Amino acid sequence: MGIKQIYKKERLDPGILSILINPYYFIKKNLIAGLRRNSDYVHGIALDFGCGNRGYKDLFATKVNVGLDIKKSGHNHSSENIDIYYDGKRIPFRNESFDSIISIEVFEHVFNLEHILDELNRVLKPGGNILISTPFIWEEHEQPFDFARYTGFGMQHLLETHGFSVINIQKSCGFIETIFQIWNSYVYKKLFCRSKLLQLISIPLLVFPSNLIGTLLAFILPKSKDLYLNLIVVAKKNSSIPSRR
Repeated sequence: MGIKQIYKKERLDPGILSILINPYYFIKKNLIAGLRRNSDYVHGIALDFGCGNRGYKDLFATKVNVGLDIKKSGHNHSSENIDIYYDGKRIPFRNESFDSIISIEVFEHVFNLEHILDELNRVLKPGGNILISTPFIWEEHEQPFDFARYTGFGMQHLLETHGFSVINIQKSCGFIETIFQIWNSYVYKKLFCRSKLLQLISIPLLVFPSNLIGTLLAFILPKSKDLYLNLIVVAKKNSSIPSRR
């Protein structure tokens, strides 16, 4: 595996080396760990809602994984492996088509989320699970299609009023890690030069100390999750509530 491949892997799925070179070490490490902890809830025929480049697909042992996205978004889909595009209003599948649904870092980009929750409920089989992650603290991104941030209480209320029962809600990253991750993102985006070669040299010099200090302080100092980066939510479709049409 070449240097570029190693660098790309550590950016997407952080290992030990990632603490040296990954400016998104905290958010990626904790998000992927949280998704893995809940991966057993995803099975059978699964819908990946807002799939993008499907970077998390391999975390789930699904029989079939269908990628759905919208053409009008904040980034270019040309290099992404999307199965079906939809119009942002109606998900183009029959009622009760899927055993599971995943939606990773998508809900903040959905302006009409209550309507889309009805649609997700409609295409999910009774008793089927939905696994969601969405940011709580993060910079605006994919502008102008960044519409919202959700607390655990808000997300639970939305799901429960649209035909789901919440199984668990987890907060990804604590107070200290969140602060260091936001700092890393600022440094990476605003202070690093455009040259890829100079980035490879400068990233370890700036990112590694921040990742290391943040990790040590998060271990030593009192824990708090009043400030966090992401929510990871698992909910089940209520069997007693008919699919909305």
